Amino acid sequence: MRDQFGRQIEYLRISVTDRCNFRCQYCMPVEGLPWLPKGDILRYEEIADVVAQLAPLGLKRLRITGGEPTIRPELPRLIRMLRDIPGIDDIALSTNGVKLPTMSGALADAGLHRVNISADSLRPDRVVAIARRDLGFDLRTAALAAERAGIGPIKINVVVMRGINDDEVADFAALTRDHPWHVRFIELMPVGELASLTTDHVVPSDDILARLNAVQALEPDAAPVHGNGPAVYYRYAGAPGSVGVITPMTHTYCERCNRVRLTADGRLRTCLFGDHEVPLRDALRRGEPLAPLFAKALAEKPKEHALLQLRVGGLRALSEVGG
Repeated sequence: MRDQFGRQIEYLRISVTDRCNFRCQYCMPVEGLPWLPKGDILRYEEIADVVAQLAPLGLKRLRITGGEPTIRPELPRLIRMLRDIPGIDDIALSTNGVKLPTMSGALADAGLHRVNISADSLRPDRVVAIARRDLGFDLRTAALAAERAGIGPIKINVVVMRGINDDEVADFAALTRDHPWHVRFIELMPVGELASLTTDHVVPSDDILARLNAVQALEPDAAPVHGNGPAVYYRYAGAPGSVGVITPMTHTYCERCNRVRLTADGRLRTCLFGDHEVPLRDALRRGEPLAPLFAKALAEKPKEHALLQLRVGGLRALSEVGG
């Protein structure tokens, strides 16, 4: 489970749908995208089969993504199937949080360990403007529901956009003073057809940290449990939660990459912004072993992404791969 550059790959992000109930400005065009035909999307049994074949090779950690994964019916059933696969010791969910108030209990009972909530404003009017949908989302309600269900750690992902929501970074960071939540500020990644957002909207992580330090000095902090991802963490003195920055635009972290992605229609994508992918679905449906295809994929995994050169591997929008 090492790629051609010696990086150990133990983490699979699984997109269960290309659809979403939001149309966030940085993630999907307002008109949406052509949806995948239902027959092209992997069934839950097929997803579990992929994981069961890769787990003996060293796969340990899973993240369920979309689109928005909670809109796919019976998602807890998939979580239970993945939980029962030997070798898998961590199952996480990335979600916009809209359904967490009603689903957190069932997800926790099924075996979900932790959750990342995408939330780009604490103001109801601004949530609607960024998401282009009014679904009554409230971050605090969603995070508290997950917390009460025993899901944790809870991470909150904020894509920071200049002139759109960058005036709220201190308000988001303040949540960590009262809750054991981990707020991560992500540099905007201009992708594909989302021409309304450009590099002019990118707020560098150094700028974000300077704003937060102006409120109160931050201290370097260790990552949360199972937090060896791309974020660098800090903490306000005495705060139960932490603040992190994820820096795809100003400080790349490709040398530490430990993940690959499975798209909803069964393509193994080895780099979020690369153009290399290996189709698994047809081989899976023919009953062929996937280990040789996985080995081939890792042997061809690129050294780093080409986002700074505005090459995004044919992606039209981040929603196609779940981020």
